[in-house]
Amino acid sequence: MSTVSELRITLDGSERVVPAGTTAGEALQADGKHVIAARVGGELRDLAYEVRGGDEIEPVEIGSADGRAIMRHSAAHVMAQAVQELFPEAKLGIGPPVENGFYYDFDVAEPFTPDDLKRIEKRMREIVKQGQRFSRRPVSDEDAREELAGEPYKLELIGLKGNAGSDDGADVEVGAGELTIYDNLDAKTGDLRWKDLCRGPHVPTTRVIPAFKLMRTGGAYWRGSEKNPQLQRIYGTAWESRDKQDEYLRFLEEAEKRDHRKLGAELDLFSFPNQIGSGLAVFHPKGGVVRKVMEDYSRRRHEEEGYEFVNTPHITKGDLFETSGHLGWYKDDMFPPMEVDGGDYYLKPMNCPMHNLIFDARGRSYRELPLRMFEFGSVYRFEKSGVVHGLTRVRGMTQDDAHIYCTKEQMGDEIKSLLSFVLGLLRDYGLDEFYLELSTRDESEKFIGEDADWEEATAALKQAADESGLDLVDDPGGAAFYGPKISVQAKDAIGRTWQLSTIQVDFNQPKRFGLEYQAADGTRQQPIMIHRALFGSIERFFGVLLEHYAGAMPPWLSPVQAIGIPIGDAHVPHLDKVAARLREHGIRVEVDASSDRMQKKIRNAQKQKIPFMLLAGDDDVAKDAVSFRYRNGDQKNGVPIDEAVAEIVKAVEARVQI
Repeated sequence: MSTVSELRITLDGSERVVPAGTTAGEALQADGKHVIAARVGGELRDLAYEVRGGDEIEPVEIGSADGRAIMRHSAAHVMAQAVQELFPEAKLGIGPPVENGFYYDFDVAEPFTPDDLKRIEKRMREIVKQGQRFSRRPVSDEDAREELAGEPYKLELIGLKGNAGSDDGADVEVGAGELTIYDNLDAKTGDLRWKDLCRGPHVPTTRVIPAFKLMRTGGAYWRGSEKNPQLQRIYGTAWESRDKQDEYLRFLEEAEKRDHRKLGAELDLFSFPNQIGSGLAVFHPKGGVVRKVMEDYSRRRHEEEGYEFVNTPHITKGDLFETSGHLGWYKDDMFPPMEVDGGDYYLKPMNCPMHNLIFDARGRSYRELPLRMFEFGSVYRFEKSGVVHGLTRVRGMTQDDAHIYCTKEQMGDEIKSLLSFVLGLLRDYGLDEFYLELSTRDESEKFIGEDADWEEATAALKQAADESGLDLVDDPGGAAFYGPKISVQAKDAIGRTWQLSTIQVDFNQPKRFGLEYQAADGTRQQPIMIHRALFGSIERFFGVLLEHYAGAMPPWLSPVQAIGIPIGDAHVPHLDKVAARLREHGIRVEVDASSDRMQKKIRNAQKQKIPFMLLAGDDDVAKDAVSFRYRNGDQKNGVPIDEAVAEIVKAVEARVQI
């Protein structure tokens, strides 16, 4: 029988009796290097936490998702300590862990330089080597204000204590309950070296940060608002081992090589002229070819699936978006209105309200349903300048937008058919690893409509997702304001995940627009509306594919599919003849008749990532053949022209990668 000096706890699923005063680390027999924290009753705690009777305790390993986050947050504290030791006037913002790393914001007189980062990282390594101990202590609001009197941003966070947990990172600093300060204590003397307002938890000592590196700096508005001061943000990465960090850094190097902005310039595909404005791309002739091929194939597949093409204007009266609800819930993401004929007109941020008007232009019968409307529609969204990023986050885009109007009875089968169509078309473009995300409503006031409608729509989406056989991840609160959605998450060639297609079920817009159809029994019924963007936008999908293929697009998508490279001028007519044969089959082919030497022509073609190079010299002309050189450097000599043409045509028509 346990005494008052003993406590019953559950340790990794088994009941144990431990002495009062036992810490989570002692209960877990944690070494503080591999097991760095504990999960107690579902809450993350330091290993120094004293267990209580009835606690359920689990280990948190450094290589787990929670373990990495704790270790990275501790690295952010070490960085902030190093900054304040080197720059005593620096004021602290926030320092949360983020995916693959951490950051901390500072108010400093001058932006940090690359040399500053080197100095900060060196000082961090010294702090880590010292093995300073992270020590948590609760404080009252009054004591916290007194201790942090010189830190204006921390004082503001103390005032936000009851509202912590927002996206600005305040939840890392303060919780909804007691305030806590973490002291960094000297490993030998226990003297205070540094302190920060923080809810924790942290690793036991600074030595438990095996590998880290500072990456870059940038500006960031305090708490994400342009109305607040701009601070200097330092980004870093931290990992549970040097091997893991080296693996991540190699991944970054590969990602940099694949950056679609860099490839877009090198391959002469698109650009972002300053004279036009941020987030507004122009596509050059080669980029225009890729877009056209992408769009043409998509149009063909949509025709086969029974879609009807529509077209709508770029601007509209504001009343339309009042009706749809977008002015109430989406206005911050829309460009400001322009006054025309005494009224406000808006650039459209989406096509659905206009498609509703097409549905409502005449009476509809149940015999027409499901009615599938499709449009490559240009839309405009006022993205903040800080988030605009190449083609993947733009202000002007072309959506491959579809809206399906169906009966409630048709809804389930239509969603399943849509999901199958979406996944099939994405596979045609070379993506083949997916999972799904189900975005639902939460208690936020941004969501409109009846609970019963949301439940029915969510159930239909979930059933379709479950039957797809793909993994399904929940995303509470991520729904559109009018309805839940499934998002297709696709992995690219180096394992990054991109959100692509979305399928949204909407009971609310048909109500707001008063849409009706005549049912079989003669009654007027409201259709269900399904929103579906397959690429998301042409621009973003273009960027994703460019990075997925590292610029070496499969032959069917390559702007130039084959190039003739003569050894000398005398061989140009022979290659012109081959090119003419290829053009008869719709192949995009060029002949390099420039004065460059043959080896330079080959290098130029390789840089342009052209799939097929057809070389010709005296022997090839005599044999009515070409020498085949592939993008990967392989070569076949003396290939008869008929065989060469057939091989290229087959590769293009089969949409295979070379």
